[in-house]
Order: sequence, then structure tokens, then C-alpha cells
Amino acid sequence: MLRSVVPALVLSLVLASTGASAHDPSAYGGLFRSRDLGATWLNADAGLFLNAALTVAVDPRDPAHLLLGTDLGVMRSQSGGRSWAPDAAGQILGAAFAVVFLADGGSAIAAAPSGVFRWRDGLWTPADAPDGAVPARAIARGAAPDRVYLLGRSGLFTSADGGQSFTLVAGDLPDAAQITGLAVATRPAEVILALVDGALMASADAGRHWQPRIAGLPASLDAIALDPAAPHRLWAAGADRIWRSDNLGSTWRSVGQRLPESGTQVRGIAADPAATSFVVTTHRGMYRSADSGHSWSLKEGNLPIHLEAGPLIRDPVDARTLYAVYSLMPYSEVWRTALEGSNLLARADPVSLAGAGAFVLLLVISGALLVRWLARQRTERAAAGRPVP
Repeated sequence: MLRSVVPALVLSLVLASTGASAHDPSAYGGLFRSRDLGATWLNADAGLFLNAALTVAVDPRDPAHLLLGTDLGVMRSQSGGRSWAPDAAGQILGAAFAVVFLADGGSAIAAAPSGVFRWRDGLWTPADAPDGAVPARAIARGAAPDRVYLLGRSGLFTSADGGQSFTLVAGDLPDAAQITGLAVATRPAEVILALVDGALMASADAGRHWQPRIAGLPASLDAIALDPAAPHRLWAAGADRIWRSDNLGSTWRSVGQRLPESGTQVRGIAADPAATSFVVTTHRGMYRSADSGHSWSLKEGNLPIHLEAGPLIRDPVDARTLYAVYSLMPYSEVWRTALEGSNLLARADPVSLAGAGAFVLLLVISGALLVRWLARQRTERAAAGRPVP
């Protein structure tokens, strides 16, 4: 935890001393919102000085109710981002890459190195989840009301009780397979889509059996995204370009031209229903196209142009409203720190915690005794008429 907390605090103090504004995109990572599918963007984290914004969740009942995952935990806004407050303080510790509201809006799930947590009736409670579930890369709702999928540090996990407990999905993927992307189509039937060792795989039976869906795709993909305008449409990014499928990945075709720079790592994809306007977030920032991907421009204006952009999140009610997150620290470094934090927390057994608490208490008592001894020495020197240092 100290490795993530201290750098952020030092960075905030240094930047504050330079007089940087909370809306200065050149100085901080943060959260940004567009209401016109990426044509214009405004800062949505007023008052925050963020080292790394990782993801955001939008309440399906109230679009002004937001949960923001950061490298130091979760923030909550009930004013559409005009004001924020820390949430689950002392519980959700470290990088929260995965935060989601459930379909009813009355429940939410978040995961960080300190564990998986479920929010209900205004309270966060720990979920029963195996160690490999944290830190989590993504959380997605399933077709059934209480079904939730969680992509953890080592494997895919599922919950049948709205996130109160999770179990490892016992599928036929190799034990050493690395899953780095997750999307769940829920209409007309549930299909889990995952990036496994860079290749697209699909499961129609809750993760028990998987089939490749790679026809026409490059060998390795960066990201996948479902399209809310069409239940069978799926977008993918790889080899510096965007790919489209209208049958949930059974067949693919490329879209427009390649992105301007080679080696671009895409993190998020969004398109309008006609597939003429595109927004993609990358490790080089954000690109947009208004001509079906035939030309791309780097988005500037209110957005940081030299920071890494993370996943794109769509408002569940208004698909033209997008949220983008940016980080001062490379996301790979934030993820590495989260892994280290999770390992440290896993090794912190009750005996170790008790020992640490006893050591801190000993330091406090020793400090108090030292202060009393120094005060007594000053009093005795003063009574003897000797100079008091």
C-alpha cells in the first residue's frame, strides 16, 4: 500500500506547489465525459488530484451517481462528478480496476488488492472470493439477474448470488492461459467473450467450454467491446486497427485505415450506431474518426495528450455519453503494484497483523515515555537554575 499511497501524495504536493489547476489536463490523470460520442470532452472529476483513474461505473437508475476506481481505492459522486468523496475507506484498498453497478442500480461490486466487495443498502461488505480473484481486471453482469463474472488475477470467476460469493469457473482453458479481456453478451442468449493469450475465445455455457473466434483477425488483440446498438455486434482492436463482427465474432472484417502510429495499444472502443464515428482510447491517448475510420485524429482540447488513456465506459441509458480515464503512471505499472499489494495482503495473517500492531503500540508508548523524561529533565534543570536547552 505504501508504494501506491506515498508516490501519489508526493506527486500531489509537488504539483500543488506549482499552482496547477484541478482542470489542468497536462498535470494530472483523471476522469473525462463526452455527451456527443467523443466530439467534445469535459473534466468530470472536479476537485480531485488523481494519480491514476482506472475505471468508472454509472448507476443505471441515476446517471449522476458514479463510482470511480483509482489507484488508491474508490470514489463516489452523486452529482455527476461535480463533487466526490472517498468510499469504502479502510476496506477497498489499492488499485480498483474493476467496479460495476448491477442491473437494479441498488447494488455494486468493486475489486482491489484488499478483496472483492459488494455495495448494498449503503454499505460495503466483503464478498467470499478465492485469492486468485484479486486484483481483478474486469467485472461484467451476466444474463441472469444475479449472475456476475469477474476476471481476476488468475482465472475467471462467477457469482450466482449478486456478488456475495464467487467461485472459479472450471472450464477447458489451459491452466497457464492468460485472460486479459472480458465482455458478456446477454441478448438473445448469454455468450462470454474473452481475450485468452491475445486470441478471442467464446463460451455459450457459462465458461465450461470455449471455442476460438479468430477468423480474419490478427494473431493478438488488445481489446474487445460489445456494441449497445446491436446485440450481435462486437468490436476488436489489434495490429493498429479496428475490426468489426456482426455475429459475435464468428467472422470479422477490418474497419477503415490503421491508427496513425504503429505499436498502439488500444484500451477502449466506441462507435455510433451507423459505425461512422469511432472513439478509441490507447496508451498514447485518445483517437477519433468521423469518417468510418478512414482518417484518425488525436483528441486534444481538455484531454491530456501525453498520458495513457484507459477503458472507455458508456452510460447504460444514453449510449452517446462516454467516460474516459487517464493515468499519470503507466497502467502496466499500476497493475504490477496492485499484484504486489495483493500478495502482501495475502501474506498478512492474523498473527503477523497482531505483531505489527504490538510493534506500533510499543513505538507509541516509547515515544510517550521519552517525552515525559525530557519534560522532567527540563523541569529539574530549571529548578536548579541551570540553562534549559
